[in-house]
Amino acid sequence: MRLPRTFDRRGAAAAEMALVTPLLLTILIGSVELGNYFYNEHILVKAVRDGARFAARQDWSYYGCSGAPTGTVEADTKALVRTMLLTGGNNRVPGIDDTEITLSTSCATTAQDDASATENMSGIYRGRANGAPVVTVSASMPYNPVIGAAFGFSGAGFRLNASQQAAVMGL
Repeated sequence: MRLPRTFDRRGAAAAEMALVTPLLLTILIGSVELGNYFYNEHILVKAVRDGARFAARQDWSYYGCSGAPTGTVEADTKALVRTMLLTGGNNRVPGIDDTEITLSTSCATTAQDDASATENMSGIYRGRANGAPVVTVSASMPYNPVIGAAFGFSGAGFRLNASQQAAVMGL
């Protein structure tokens, strides 16, 4: 006995695949973009951390209690954050430039060992009138999508942000 044409199931798999394919492609492209976003953010966080460590090991004479470090410290730190080298090299994160990296300095005159108690500076900071200089390296840049732009995702509004502080040791 043959079924009427209304119950014919030939081509059902192709029709279902045509319905599901856009959803599967959206999930695939979205997961690639999300992975790329977190990868670039991880690189930027590591770069800023390296920059703060570098800046913290410069001589005391480059630091006041406000503003950016003096001398070549600012330019060298920005180059290190961008390229992992003091001169030359390629950018770690695509599209980053020196205007998106900031350095600032503040001074801490007391050390806090818990939320309520403070103690006077000791060690290498003992006797420093302004206390311990603390350098803050920050970077904020727009996210550049890897494949989303071809599918209508521009990345507009998404930013990669990182900030790191380190006490200047003057070593």
